[in-house]
Amino acid sequence: MDVVRRARRLAWAALKLEITLYLALGRWITRRPDVPAGTTPIGYSRLVAPMLWLWIFGSATEVVVLDVLLSRWWTPLRIPLLVVGVWGLVWMLGLMAAYRTRPHLLGETSLQVRDGIHARVDVALDRIASVRSADHDLPGLLKSVHVEGEGDDAVLLVGVSSRTNLELVLTGPTTLETPNGPTTVGRVGLWVDEPRDVADALRRRLSAPLR
Repeated sequence: MDVVRRARRLAWAALKLEITLYLALGRWITRRPDVPAGTTPIGYSRLVAPMLWLWIFGSATEVVVLDVLLSRWWTPLRIPLLVVGVWGLVWMLGLMAAYRTRPHLLGETSLQVRDGIHARVDVALDRIASVRSADHDLPGLLKSVHVEGEGDDAVLLVGVSSRTNLELVLTGPTTLETPNGPTTVGRVGLWVDEPRDVADALRRRLSAPLR
């Protein structure tokens, strides 16, 4: 039964990922980023964009080359491999779209930290004591959410390409909802394209009087 439950969870996670990517691609094509009214978007795609564009170009080239070769020498495999190749190309375009259409969001009362695909961590502004530049590396290229350290010094990392460059120092141990469940940390690390500008914007928001 455990194997069946695990298989169901993996299948459901894979389905949600597919849906997220296709919705993001639709938003990218129609130029409708997922930015609700009253929030300020904070970009974080610049680090990963060159690598993704390289993969997209390579995948598109592979689809064309394989189709030409198989149409001449191995016709029965042409359609199945063409379908797989096009699916992979669309998948990577959807991934790029997710990074472009799902930015971090700075609202009136919270900062919503995203990773492009599915992660979302809401940090209340009244729980942020200070903002500073700080580099962290996440273990592995596929991991976008990671907790480093223990106790009051624990830091939640929401990375891009396994890296973060901005750190939110919280007012104390704070329990945040993450894709891995509730997590209590004292700091939050994230990646942004313009760390200095974002830090200044956050400091201005934190020092502004409550409305």
